[in-house]
Amino acid sequence: QVQLVESGGGLVQAGGSLRLSCEASGTIGPMSYVDWFRQASGKERELVASITDDGKPSYADFVKGRFTVSRDNAKNTWYLQMTGLKVNDTGTYTCKMTTYRIFWGQGTQVTVSS
Repeated sequence: QVQLVESGGGLVQAGGSLRLSCEASGTIGPMSYVDWFRQASGKERELVASITDDGKPSYADFVKGRFTVSRDNAKNTWYLQMTGLKVNDTGTYTCKMTTYRIFWGQGTQVTVSS
C-alpha cells in the first residue's frame, strides 16, 4: 500500500552533486526506516545510507563525508544529497522503506563521468 518514487538522478561530472528524492505515498506506518541502495551494472546491490524513524543517519564508509540523508515529514519525502561524486558512484539508486512491510522504489539512474 506504499509507493516509493525516486527522482533526481542524471548525468554529472566527477566532483559534482546531485540530490535524490524518495517520495512516499499511501499508508505509511510508524517506525518507518529508509535505506538507500545502489547497484552498478553487473554488480551486487550495496547499502549506501540509512535514516531511522527518528532521524538518525548512518552511512557506508565509502560515502561518509560526501553523502547526507535527510527527511521532510511534511512532504513524505526522503533525500540523499550527494556531493563530491566519483565515477564509481555510478549506478541505479533505490530507496527502501521498512514499515509494516518492506517497500522498494524502482530506482533512479546516476551516471558520473570522468
